[in-house]
Formats: sequence, structure tokens, C-alpha cells
Amino acid sequence: MADILVVQNSRSGGLSRMGDWLGAEAGLGLDVVPAHEGAPLPERLHHDGMIMLGGGYLPGDDDRAPWLRDARRLMRQALDEGVPVFGICLGGQMLAEVAGGEVTGDTGAPENGSLPVTIRPEAAGDPLFHGLPPVVPAIEHHKDAITRLPGGATHLAETAACPYQAFRVGERAWGVQFHPEVLPARIKEWRADGFDPAEVYARAVADEPVSTPVWHRVTGRFATLVSERAGAALDRA
Repeated sequence: MADILVVQNSRSGGLSRMGDWLGAEAGLGLDVVPAHEGAPLPERLHHDGMIMLGGGYLPGDDDRAPWLRDARRLMRQALDEGVPVFGICLGGQMLAEVAGGEVTGDTGAPENGSLPVTIRPEAAGDPLFHGLPPVVPAIEHHKDAITRLPGGATHLAETAACPYQAFRVGERAWGVQFHPEVLPARIKEWRADGFDPAEVYARAVADEPVSTPVWHRVTGRFATLVSERAGAALDRA
């Protein structure tokens, strides 16, 4: 069975619905490591894919979250070996930084709740983002942001407040600033200064029928890449 290493960086930052899409639907094994609880990350990546979830840290916050050093090392290995990667929020920022981009803390306008994400023309040829609607709602929750993409990265999506919403490094590594895994109920656990929680939740509920099919499709495409990676490994064995 193809399997994915999933690095969890906060108590509430689990796979949520992506776990069902990847596991029950796509039949992938999910090796979820609650690194925020002190669970050790593997010395080497022996999985067919890697997902780095979100959390309230910058990618280099080793003093606050010492496991991030090992997470970066594994992501670097995944990039070097062509293992499919999907980085979400902190995970997307980590991918950008590991690949040579720049992340800045507490920069620009914070984003919270379901917001319109514009899919850029470059996405037309992307394995995950091709054929998506021009604008898709996605749930955001961040005040840190990618401020420079790695050299050679493909810029896939943007919002007015935060230009680097989705990108690809190489052929098999994606980073997103938003949260495709999150259902509106999770928003009730979040607090952000300057936002009305009831309004933010209501907007996410209204957008959910539009956003869910799109992020379901993107997740399924990633699952296919992971399965193909596993099949190729078996052929070489």
C-alpha cells in the first residue's frame, strides 16, 4: 500500500476531511506523526508522499518547535528524491523556505475565513491545479506569509492580500497558504483580532458547497501521484 508521512504541528491542525479523501477513498496509508506532542519524526523518509500541515509557527521557529528542524530535513529529502509533497499553511511556507524562497512573520494583511482565491494562468498545465474554476473559495488563517517564491517555482494562485497562495517546486511538490482540509466547524476554534467570528463562520458555511468539490479533486490528484510513485518503486524492486 502506498503511504504518506503526515506531520501534525498543532493540536487542532489535523488532516480533517483530507484524511477521508486520501485514506478511505484513495486507499492510501496515512502515517500521522503528532510532532507537536513530542512524537519523533523518522530519520529518513521511506514513504511515497509527504504532507506538512499547518501550525502557529514560522518554518524556522526551532526554539518554540524543535521538531521543525527534522521536518525541514525530511522535506529537503523529499524534494531531492522527487517524493510528492503537499505543504499547507506552515507547510507551504516551509516548502518555500527549504527550496530557497523567503517567509516573513506578521507581514501584510492577515487573512481569516473563507476568501476568494484566484487561480493563475500558469495553473493550466499543473498536475493538481489544471482545469479549476478561475476563482475558488478557500479557508485562510494566517498572519505570516511567503514574501518570495523559490527560483523556478510555478506560481499557481493568489489573493489580493497575499499573492503567494499556491505554488509548485519542481514536478511534485506543492505549497498552499490556505487550508483545503478545513471544514467550517474548525473556524469556531480559531480567534483572530479584527474579525467577527460569527460572520467568518457564516461565510465559510455559504462557500463550502462550492469549495469542497474543488479541493476534493485536487486532493485526489495528489493521491494519484503518490500511488504512481509507489507503483514505480515496486517496478524497480
